[in-house]
Amino acid sequence: MKLSPIDIFNVERELYQRSLAEFAKASWHVLEPATKLEWGWALDAICEHLEAVSDGRIKRLLMNVPPGSMKSLLTGVIWPAWEWVKRPEIRFLSTAHKQDLAVRDNMKCRRLIESEWYQSFWPVSLTSDQNAKTKFENASTGFREAMAFTSMTGSRGDRVIIDDPHSVDDANSQIKLKAAITTFKEALPSRVNNKHSAIVIIMQRLHESDISAIALEQGYEHLCIPMRFETDRACSTNIGWTDPRTVEGELMFPQRFPEAVVDRDERAMGSYAVAGQFQQRPVAREGAMFKRAWFQVVKAIPNGTRFVRGWDLGATQGAGDYTAGVKVGRKSDGGFVIAGCTREQLSSGGVRSLIANTASQDGQQCIVSIPQDPGQAGKDQAQSIVRSLAGYTAKSSPETGDKETRAMPLAAQAEVGNVEILEGEWNEEFLDELCTFPSSKYDDQVDAASRAFNEATKPAPTATTGQVTGLY
Repeated sequence: MKLSPIDIFNVERELYQRSLAEFAKASWHVLEPATKLEWGWALDAICEHLEAVSDGRIKRLLMNVPPGSMKSLLTGVIWPAWEWVKRPEIRFLSTAHKQDLAVRDNMKCRRLIESEWYQSFWPVSLTSDQNAKTKFENASTGFREAMAFTSMTGSRGDRVIIDDPHSVDDANSQIKLKAAITTFKEALPSRVNNKHSAIVIIMQRLHESDISAIALEQGYEHLCIPMRFETDRACSTNIGWTDPRTVEGELMFPQRFPEAVVDRDERAMGSYAVAGQFQQRPVAREGAMFKRAWFQVVKAIPNGTRFVRGWDLGATQGAGDYTAGVKVGRKSDGGFVIAGCTREQLSSGGVRSLIANTASQDGQQCIVSIPQDPGQAGKDQAQSIVRSLAGYTAKSSPETGDKETRAMPLAAQAEVGNVEILEGEWNEEFLDELCTFPSSKYDDQVDAASRAFNEATKPAPTATTGQVTGLY
């Protein structure tokens, strides 16, 4: 039987009232008329958890997602408008690290509610005496008020939305970070109406001691969606949701952020920013073993410096582990200089080509040090690479001890100011990884640097360079 226009209207209205995701998709044309909507499972996950707040299953919710995930639009604009469909008396306090951002979303939410599309389904009436940029109210006494997070005073709400309470700069300022945490601990608890009220935090991680860290200590339900899937951190929540990905490194939202875009952004951001903003596992910018202040950047290397290129091998083209080669020099005065780093995700054939090409650029006076993985296959691989470097001083040896132990000699010399870095475009990415080690996701550059440094500390070879040495 063909449905009448009224029946179709009623079916759509019921669908939008039941599902925040369907409401969001249908309202998109009001908020972003010139932009095509890209939808993915991560957005469904955010909607599912906000629905759980609406029906009282969650009272305290922390959502950590990468930037560009529609988090502000879904949480601060679409969700309040959706809640007013059934419960227009709900009162919202919405905050962000800047007043302007909170007001921006307040205006978008008001525009959505006043739109012809929304009013045709749900004629929620806004009052004329309280309809401003920072606060608007409806005829059922529900309101939505916007304010800067650290200026939470006055009003109370049934829902308190905290959207990115830190900026990137603020998270790296101990004074501003402490101010935000003080607000969270001391001012926020008095801003909710009663025991049925809810607090929702949605943010990217920017610091290991940020508000997310405090919320986790306080037992908030935690929805964590990293840009790249990490099998050892697969998220599950108490409402029965589990990250649907199964493959290490699988992207969160390839429709919107494909591999080429994510890889480009990761290279530009550096490992510290990627760890927090993309992967939601921030580590201290100054690591436990290395600190940036220990490394003086120099523009030239003195004559008489003896070089070693150490390698850490990967064999996954376009993803997974990197192959890294770090060049370390031992100066005639006994000091050290990190003179270069090359780093790529390559197939096994690409790894061999990279090592050979780099050796050619470094010259015969630079020793090449190759790691030998355990087992016969690792020994065969190392021997094969060494043989391919005929004409160079190439060595291969097994790794001994754990990564931290191997890096300790380099850290000790760096701490006393005995390690310099040659100025180059690779410096920032290298220092990011070095100074977040051992908490960083990748450690290939550290492994390569440790190998090169430890080889460089050995006495200069007495044999003529330009030869292939055996395994030792």
